[in-house]
Amino acid sequence: MNELSRREFAKLIAAAGVASRFPQIQTTNRVIGIQVGAVSFLDEGIASVLDRFQRDSNINALFVAGFTYGRGIAGRQVPGQPLPDHGKQEYDTEFHGGNYARTHEQYYTHTSLKKIQAPDHPGFDVLAEVLPQAQSRRIKTFCWYEDVFRRDLAGIDRLQEVTLSGKKASTLCFHNSEVQAFWQALTEDYVRSYPIDGVMWGSERQGPFGNAIGAMHGGAGSNPFEVTCFCDFCKQQAKARGIDVERTIEGYRKLATLVRDARGKSRPSDGYFVSFWRLLIQYPEILAWEKLWNDGQHSTYSNIYQLTKSIRREAMVGWHIWHNNSFSPFYRAAQDYADFRKYSDFLKVVMYNNCGGPRLASYVNSVSQTIFEDFPAEEVLGLTCKTLNYQETNLAELPSKGLSANYVERETRRAIAGLSTDGQAPIQIWPGIDIDIPTRRDEKKTEPQDVREAVRAALGAGADGVILSRKYSEMRLGNLRAVGEALRA
Repeated sequence: MNELSRREFAKLIAAAGVASRFPQIQTTNRVIGIQVGAVSFLDEGIASVLDRFQRDSNINALFVAGFTYGRGIAGRQVPGQPLPDHGKQEYDTEFHGGNYARTHEQYYTHTSLKKIQAPDHPGFDVLAEVLPQAQSRRIKTFCWYEDVFRRDLAGIDRLQEVTLSGKKASTLCFHNSEVQAFWQALTEDYVRSYPIDGVMWGSERQGPFGNAIGAMHGGAGSNPFEVTCFCDFCKQQAKARGIDVERTIEGYRKLATLVRDARGKSRPSDGYFVSFWRLLIQYPEILAWEKLWNDGQHSTYSNIYQLTKSIRREAMVGWHIWHNNSFSPFYRAAQDYADFRKYSDFLKVVMYNNCGGPRLASYVNSVSQTIFEDFPAEEVLGLTCKTLNYQETNLAELPSKGLSANYVERETRRAIAGLSTDGQAPIQIWPGIDIDIPTRRDEKKTEPQDVREAVRAALGAGADGVILSRKYSEMRLGNLRAVGEALRA
């Protein structure tokens, strides 16, 4: 970087108020990670990709997409979005997903979900191929897998959740013993078969309560009668806890009806929020079932952690905390960081500020049509920001401006405070920083200055590292280089 560009960069940082808050950021021993899928190594070459990561961004940790059936962490750019300035200049329209490492069959005897080998890159075991070259460069490698499936997989029908209306969902039930057996099998496969440094698992899901009221970004059109889960496994668990199953179903049907009517502008005589709260008083089973669902998800965290540590104590275990944590106070309430101390070495708390603007606006518009229909959407945004301790722009500008680096700073500090150790071993916080996550044409796009400010905000607030997200195959190189610029500034 020449002297002129250094001065220009300093002005950009100073203008954002970031440099004055964080005048000296130490990066020694901090994790600078990046999420990357198999296709990038095949398209560009393993050595070439790793060289670029180290040269341009000081990357010292890979989060390799091991298992997913979604495009969020694997595959090339999402079709229809602009292709980045590296990799093959074409979309992988035949994307399928699955396990991108070799599936060792001996671990999957207790689950019917066995045929999970990804057909996308035959013969390419991403962990076996990448690990040696990463280790030679002293780059750590984490296996990154997520809770995303397809409906057409052999054996999956035995594992699927059941909706309020009685249909099979595409998601899997955490209270189903075969589902737990599957996550145990996949974890054991990765940890025993490869000398990885750790695992990171993500589940971007919430229980029936949040889904019913549309308390998520992108939830405006969700069907409240298709919330989950009401399968036999959940009913058995509920009965063991003394939860009345029939009253639960009755309460959720009334909640779904209230949401449907609110979207249809059919106002109850006492208004939307009073009617909503009255339902919770009349049917406390609604929240009891929500806790039942959340407990199932958290038992998966605990099981993965315990199994990994029983195999290799030094392997690190952590979690991708869904971005809905930044929007919905209802979802945030279920993500008590103190609870994670029992089964975590690190948390990747998603703090995607660029796409966060459109996502927060989507959340606000969603709940403004259901339980907060009594209020104008702008007032709902104000209430949300005050509740979550944000200082952001107005609703009209949110989609195009995104969230600020100040949001990243505040969320980092909150996560660290929430993990106060009380003498226990510390849990590391590695905020997820978004680079070129797809948004709509008129919505916020990532620029180098955004990346520089977000990285410095996270590290300056005390984070133990950052994870560049969602995947390298959609990132522009100028934005990736901005990470290194921020670290060297």
